[in-house]
Amino acid sequence: MSIALVLFRRDLRLADNPALTAACAAHEQVLPLYIHAPQEEGEWAPGAASRWWLHHALAALQARMRERHGDLHLRQGDDSLPILQDVLRRTGASAVYWNRRYEPAAIASDTAIKAALREQGVPVHSFNAALWCEPWRIATGQDAAYRVFTPFWRNLRSRLTGAAPLPPPSPLRWGQAAGGVPLASLKLLPRTGWDSGLRETWTPGEQGAQEMLEIFADDALGDYAQARDLPARRGTSRLSPHLHFGEISPRQIHHMLHARAQRMDAARRPDLEPYLRELGWREFAHHLLYHFPATPTANFNARFDGFRWAGTDDALLQRWRQGCSGIPLVDAGMRELWHTGWMHNRVRMVAASLLAKNLRQHWLHGARWFWDTLVDADLASNTLGWQWVAGCGADAAPYFRVFNPVAQARKFDPQGVYLRRWLPELAHAPLPLLHEPWKDPVLLRHSGYPAPIADLGQSRLQALAAYRDLRGD
Repeated sequence: MSIALVLFRRDLRLADNPALTAACAAHEQVLPLYIHAPQEEGEWAPGAASRWWLHHALAALQARMRERHGDLHLRQGDDSLPILQDVLRRTGASAVYWNRRYEPAAIASDTAIKAALREQGVPVHSFNAALWCEPWRIATGQDAAYRVFTPFWRNLRSRLTGAAPLPPPSPLRWGQAAGGVPLASLKLLPRTGWDSGLRETWTPGEQGAQEMLEIFADDALGDYAQARDLPARRGTSRLSPHLHFGEISPRQIHHMLHARAQRMDAARRPDLEPYLRELGWREFAHHLLYHFPATPTANFNARFDGFRWAGTDDALLQRWRQGCSGIPLVDAGMRELWHTGWMHNRVRMVAASLLAKNLRQHWLHGARWFWDTLVDADLASNTLGWQWVAGCGADAAPYFRVFNPVAQARKFDPQGVYLRRWLPELAHAPLPLLHEPWKDPVLLRHSGYPAPIADLGQSRLQALAAYRDLRGD
């Protein structure tokens, strides 16, 4: 009897899963396998919030397989190769299937495993399940990697076909598991109960992803271009953690939204382009990470290696992390992050700008904090976002753009709904003071809200001076 191992990683779904579909078509039985080997991801092993999500995503996938009279076989160790070899020996499986990952450490690990297994006569088949277009298949007219988003998106957009995603394979014929471990033994959940806000906010898993997509299509898609910048509104899809863990694919999202739009009257049909363009930024992030694999820790623009950062200030960093900077929009975002594992993208940019520009703390401090606390922590997107704000990345914000948190709050949270939600000590502050509470020392004293971590105007001038030094102006 022909048995295939299907190795699940960040493709935790049954539908539109090319590796699973191919294995089912070529073999009489499949054995789904997840190997927990975070050491293989080097210094970017999953953070605490990602581990929380992973636990519940694996539980959801196990439940879906058990509904179909199968199971997800779990193993753990420092090295996936000997575990795969052991499972192959125990089960008599003759081939391994997986969907590709694109982070530098993951690519190195998968390449080594594939070579070792093939040398032993075990076929390994890999597929694209995470991206519209794999990073090495899209290039400029000079056959080089893109460094600017707009021409990249123009190229990628021309390739989107709206092809229907793959259905879950049916029937699923399961192989017999051997030597697995229970999910709890992976110790992914926190030892202390800081995760209540995550549990209130999210439903990890394939079904949760589909429900989130339906909510977005029903409630926010039509107003996305305007509402996506308003942190008090549910104006974004919130699909980023589901995409990162592969509980839904870009192809599924594109196909569903396109089909939904085509069924609507032309006058009511939403413009999908602004949202598809945001998914395009995710693809661009992976394109950059693949072609420039050092960028998670190194400046994309090497000129910034000489930038005059301020010395690491642990006290400043701690205030920023805890949402106690005294800058309302930043603090609201950081508290939202701690409670829910997520932060609105507009607020992410403002919080990052305060850290990297006003405080001139190295962008890696922020990238590592987001990596540990975001449920959608994705190495490609996290790297792109932080380097973009800091000014040292591809297609980055101009060096002279320093987000003004007060102006941003007034523009995108004009009634202070978002601020009052996450800053209860300022809940009853008059609206003008809500955006600038430091203008009333009595309010600060009675509310207990901290004084600003920096003078926004003065620190902006200092940042611009440091950037001018770098440019040699």
